[in-house]
Amino acid sequence: MTFSLSKSGEIANLKELSIPQLEQLAKEIRERILEVVSRNGGHLSSTLGAVDLIIGMHYVFDVKKDPFIFDVSHQAYAHKLLTGRWKEFDTLRQFGGLSGYTKPSESPYDYFSAGHSSTSISIAVGAGKAIKLKGEDRIPVVLIGDGALGSGMVYEALNELGERKYPVVIILNDNEMSIGRPIGALSKYLTRLKAGKFYQGIKEKVVKKMLHSLPSDFRYVAKKMEEFLAVNGIFFEELGLEYIGPIDGHNLEEIISTLQQAKEMGKPVVVHAKTIKGKGYRQAEGYYEHWHGVSPFDPKTGEPKSPPKLSATKVFAQTLEEIADRDPKVVGVTAAMPSGTGLKELLKKYPDRFWDVGIAEQHAVTSMAPLAKEGFKPFVAIYSTFLQRGYDQIIHDVCLDNYPVRFAIDRAGIVGADGETHQGVFDVGYLRILPNIRLFAPRDFGTLREAVKFAHKWEKSPIAFRYPRGAFDLPENLFPPTPFEEGRGEILIPGKRVWILGYGNGVGRGYQALKLLEERGEIAPGDVGLVDLRFIKPLDFQLLRQLEGDLWVVVSDNVEDGGVGELLKGVPFPTPQILSFEYPTIFIPHGSKREVEKWLGVAPVDIAHYIINTF
Repeated sequence: MTFSLSKSGEIANLKELSIPQLEQLAKEIRERILEVVSRNGGHLSSTLGAVDLIIGMHYVFDVKKDPFIFDVSHQAYAHKLLTGRWKEFDTLRQFGGLSGYTKPSESPYDYFSAGHSSTSISIAVGAGKAIKLKGEDRIPVVLIGDGALGSGMVYEALNELGERKYPVVIILNDNEMSIGRPIGALSKYLTRLKAGKFYQGIKEKVVKKMLHSLPSDFRYVAKKMEEFLAVNGIFFEELGLEYIGPIDGHNLEEIISTLQQAKEMGKPVVVHAKTIKGKGYRQAEGYYEHWHGVSPFDPKTGEPKSPPKLSATKVFAQTLEEIADRDPKVVGVTAAMPSGTGLKELLKKYPDRFWDVGIAEQHAVTSMAPLAKEGFKPFVAIYSTFLQRGYDQIIHDVCLDNYPVRFAIDRAGIVGADGETHQGVFDVGYLRILPNIRLFAPRDFGTLREAVKFAHKWEKSPIAFRYPRGAFDLPENLFPPTPFEEGRGEILIPGKRVWILGYGNGVGRGYQALKLLEERGEIAPGDVGLVDLRFIKPLDFQLLRQLEGDLWVVVSDNVEDGGVGELLKGVPFPTPQILSFEYPTIFIPHGSKREVEKWLGVAPVDIAHYIINTF
């Protein structure tokens, strides 16, 4: 059976369907998700596991007026399909197509933009305040995964919500994992409370006494009370929230009846739903971290369509492992991204020296500062976009007292299909203004290895180096890798009139522009040179003073404001004209790096075109 209402371009009226029809619709939605994600790539296991809960949300609540708030929102594909985007779903995560996350500019039914974890309950509290002030009959509905419970922001929001008592329904999607395995005592609470003294005391004094004193016909009710006490309801109720669950997060009849009950309570309610990550696609069901976010794959076999290539992440991790094998002082941390940052094998090999602290970037950063103080050599491996969440900690807990924490900034630059919330284009600006910290960047795999080695030896201050998602733009082994020296750049190709100054992966884009100029024969041999800045804090003033000519062209994978071009314009000596081919200071949309840079007008062909027209 096929339900055209979900594909008509209009929002689906699920109340017209029976439970068997809803179950069939869930099956079709999962098939549609698998079809598109296997072709385009995207988030898979999390969104498959949330299909039934999202159908229940749309059945019980009114998305036309009730704010639907998805934490991270990578699990919201079913929501997109139920709100008139069935046909457009083919364009998921493609340049100019649907976002992989909720996005209000894409649909009026996407209440808030999301992409980072643990913001949803704060948003719901804010929405609850606005609804009360406006005197409206609306209920914020949150879908949040258990992995997000590792973030302190969740508890800040729950603390206020329990006091204010705004009518908010929070659906806790408990699949006993976040991206990787759950980290910390709070996530384990969901399965450990039964063994606690508090619960055991109540069980002994109340429940068992009840069981023995009641007639046999009533013992079933008492047994159900015992089961209720075995889960984490006490925790949420101590915070001032009602609790229902756990329920079967794949039983639509139970989901709908429970959400209806929660809706009618008129107070903050947590509905605890147990789900299976990857539900409906056997290969992805259960704990398989690599099914969280996938590249295109064959849905029949589960095998990737393209063999995995060497990545900057892998080179970083391999080099750090080699160093850690030799130096027991090397330690490291990541925040819920053991595979994404490459530290997964190090966590296994050295569990007492490398840690995954869960979705807690602030804690990750601060926890490494005392290790540096105590003489260890800590590496903080976090994506550029997620490091933003620990910014105050970098300032206050690391830079202020000048602790030599090493920041390995993964996914710097354009990250592709994840889009606005994940583009790593701000770290140059938000880090270079800080006292004490040093900033540098490799241009290719060889210099990335040298960067890790340099960071390992560095003891003077905090230091950070950035590298892209996947491979570098510069062909490997084109220029021999040389060891890093503090504040020293390198002339790769001599020039006379025009100097292309690259930083990090920008060296590769600058080199491609230079090759285009040579191929077209538009410039005289030796007119255009290429420089790898290597360090931007401190800059190599001695090298820069040598670069006489008419024009400096700056190429770096970050936004213009606060970027490398702005920095160079402030050097304390006369310079040629400076033109930046960094990214415009906007929130950059999703799409492949090549497509996005072409759209922004900063691709190698754009750089070459400008130089030709100028000279």
